[in-house]
Amino acid sequence: MSAGDGAVAVAVPCVAPDYSGRVPHPDPAALAHAESLIAVIPDYPESGVLFRDIAPLLADAGALRTSIDALIAPFEGTFDVVAGIEARGFLLAGAAAVAAGVGLVPIRKAGKLPRPAASVDYALEYGTATIEMHDDIPRGTRVLLIDDVLATGGTLAAGRELVQRIGGEVAGITVLMELEALGGRAALADPAVHAVFRV
Repeated sequence: MSAGDGAVAVAVPCVAPDYSGRVPHPDPAALAHAESLIAVIPDYPESGVLFRDIAPLLADAGALRTSIDALIAPFEGTFDVVAGIEARGFLLAGAAAVAAGVGLVPIRKAGKLPRPAASVDYALEYGTATIEMHDDIPRGTRVLLIDDVLATGGTLAAGRELVQRIGGEVAGITVLMELEALGGRAALADPAVHAVFRV
């Protein structure tokens, strides 16, 4: 409105809400609805592979909130920041950080950070890959590691090692979806691994 309308503009300070201690535990029906939105694409990216596309879940506000709450609820009060692994882990970690009222530390592919403090190589089916992170958190910070999928466990194991190298304490590992046939949980050998959906 313009000043000629008689309206008075009032500046309202933007204050981030405190969500700590208020993370809901989603009900089974809401979780089932969220899981039903994950699209299964046959023969992508290659023949014989069933690709699970979380984009429809991310596009549904209720399903996204339910999934984020389910990601972090088992760890409520045990972490100071979340760390998201590139790339879909960023999407989940950003939402989780806001929901939990904590900060976010990105874990990125090699060469994407201007001042990496640590890097870890991990094995792929053919060759190796590297992830890196900054050391923007104090030593002893409790970090909840977040990614979209637990497959063979290589990326999450590397992420866990990265957090430890910069002096952080891994509070837990949480993923949206676990592909059980690929054995990632056994490879991580960590009782603090949580998956919202297991397929």
